[in-house]
Amino acid sequence: QVQLVESGGGLVEAGGSLRLSCSVSGSMIGIGTMAWYRQAPGSQRDLVAAVRSDESTHYRDAVKGRFTITRDKDKKMVYLQMDNLKPEGADVYYCSADARVGKGWGTWENFWGLGTEVTVRS
Repeated sequence: QVQLVESGGGLVEAGGSLRLSCSVSGSMIGIGTMAWYRQAPGSQRDLVAAVRSDESTHYRDAVKGRFTITRDKDKKMVYLQMDNLKPEGADVYYCSADARVGKGWGTWENFWGLGTEVTVRS
């Protein structure tokens, strides 16, 4: 079973920075796209940033220029550097990864962490 564990959340003042980390563990053949999502209370979960296996990245418009997603393939980690954070209250950030699991060629499945809370105070 593949497990994702996020860390790095916390309370920060508007304009400050945080770095989120996500580790991927378990039995898998390979990892594809890794991504960070954000969910505010009572809202849907929205994509923040994603990084593909070829290192290409995609960002939500609202975070372009402020957030940076990176991955370490050897360590099976993905990071989200968040700078100039805006006062948006308490959101939970979730890590997601597509992983190829199973026998033989395996199949691609999507896995999620339990989230880490980020509160940006004005």
